[in-house]
Amino acid sequence: MSDPSPVTAVIIPFPTRAARSAEDGQDRLRRALEGLDRALADQRIAIAAWRGAIGELNTVVSGLGGSLQRYRGSLDSLATRVDRLRTQAMQLERTADAALVLAPD
Repeated sequence: MSDPSPVTAVIIPFPTRAARSAEDGQDRLRRALEGLDRALADQRIAIAAWRGAIGELNTVVSGLGGSLQRYRGSLDSLATRVDRLRTQAMQLERTADAALVLAPD
C-alpha cells in the first residue's frame, strides 16, 4: 500500500533582517531620549500640581482647625452660662420649697 506519487517539498527560506546602520540606532536612541524628556516634563508638571494641591489642603485644614477652636470656645462659654443658670434654677427651687414649708395652709 504505498503511494506511487513521489514526495516533494519546497523549502521556504527564513526571512532575514535587514542590517541596520549605526545611524538608525542613533535615530532610535534620539527618539527614545525625546520620549523620556517628555515624560520627565509631564512628571514635573504633575508634581507641581500635587504640591499645589497639598498647599491648598494645608490652608483648608488650618482654617478648619481655627474654626474648631472658635467653636470649642463658644461651647465652653455656653457651658459656663448653662452652669450659672442651673445654679440659679436650683437656688430658685430651694427658695420655692422653703416658701411652701413656711406658707400657712
